[in-house]
Amino acid sequence: MMWRFNQITKAEYRGDYRFYIEYDDQVKAEIDLSDYPDKGPIFSPLKDQTFFKQAKVESGTLVWPNEADIAPETLYEKVKNRMQQVAESAGEYKPSD
Repeated sequence: MMWRFNQITKAEYRGDYRFYIEYDDQVKAEIDLSDYPDKGPIFSPLKDQTFFKQAKVESGTLVWPNEADIAPETLYEKVKNRMQQVAESAGEYKPSD
């Protein structure tokens, strides 16, 4: 079976290393990516927030001008987990069996 990645339909930079991201399956949240500039040499240019906010959506994930990107499944899980945290804090989360 072939894995299907959900596609980002919207990505907006919100400041302080945060992006609001929406996927085609209604998973959406604002996530903090401030740990990425320290994840290795390819990500070090992201320390400059002017550069960081230049990310574009390509191949289902965020990609920066230096071709640094976040694995699509990693980014999706971050967004999904944040969405769940927000719902839980609002008392809206209902775990499924």
